[in-house]
Amino acid sequence: MDVGCWRSLHFWQFGGARSAASTSRELSPFRLYFAGAQSRVVNVSGYRVHYDVLGPVAGPPVVLVHGLGGRAEEWLGLAQYLAKSGHRVYLPDLVGYGSSEMPAEFSYSVPDEAAIVAGFIDAVGLKRVDLGGISMGGWIVQVVASEHPDCVRRLMLFDSAGIRESPSWDTRLFTPATNAEVRQLNALLYPHPFPVPGFVARDIVRIVDQNGWVIRRAVASMIAGGDTSEDLLPKLKMPVLIVWGADDRIMPLRQGETMHRLIPQSQFEVFPGCGHLSPMQCSSQIGPRVVEFTRK
Repeated sequence: MDVGCWRSLHFWQFGGARSAASTSRELSPFRLYFAGAQSRVVNVSGYRVHYDVLGPVAGPPVVLVHGLGGRAEEWLGLAQYLAKSGHRVYLPDLVGYGSSEMPAEFSYSVPDEAAIVAGFIDAVGLKRVDLGGISMGGWIVQVVASEHPDCVRRLMLFDSAGIRESPSWDTRLFTPATNAEVRQLNALLYPHPFPVPGFVARDIVRIVDQNGWVIRRAVASMIAGGDTSEDLLPKLKMPVLIVWGADDRIMPLRQGETMHRLIPQSQFEVFPGCGHLSPMQCSSQIGPRVVEFTRK
């Protein structure tokens, strides 16, 4: 069950003409299907985890982990670049998101979601992968790479969370309760946001009212700050690519710069005109650089 709302905003930004929330859910499976993706389910630690997979069966595996409120198909633009370059790309829905199970007893913390990602890699029979994550997903894959270094060939962090820094914006906007809050979230996510019509905002508020408890639980865990990654980043030994949108207002550019300093072997790429959802917003610019990194 879907708990996020920024895919609805993303759909509206790029041409949604009716209820963005409902339409994006209806069209996503078709976009994946026509891209050659297959929808599958696997059991991980007793939970049903949905994932999409595309690219040559024998290709080098890449696993991409979405962020807070996200789901697998948000990676489609970048995944197509990787699949066309010969990679087998796995796009899991984290527990609580997309079409994966949403258990009431799960913590939705970064460490517990990291255990799910590590379990997913094992459950689908992968030995060593290129691993990437965005925002909260970036924080999750940092933990996976730290705890299971033999499983991660290369690591990719996109506008990643993990650095200890109090947000300068109201975290309650991740679960907007009013039309005005939807518009504020839209302005945070997009460098040049389009106006959000009232009917789109109301649809988003309705969805969040039903399922936003997962996001609130995850945000509370992250704000508690016990698992920040300043200590683990210098210990990473694999090659690391850090990608950042220059206009990211959720995770400011200085956080990416801090990660780059903490990981001596990292490469840091900044993309002008891109915001927090840089792989979605700027896949045509970012895709070739990611392909180059995974081919080395």
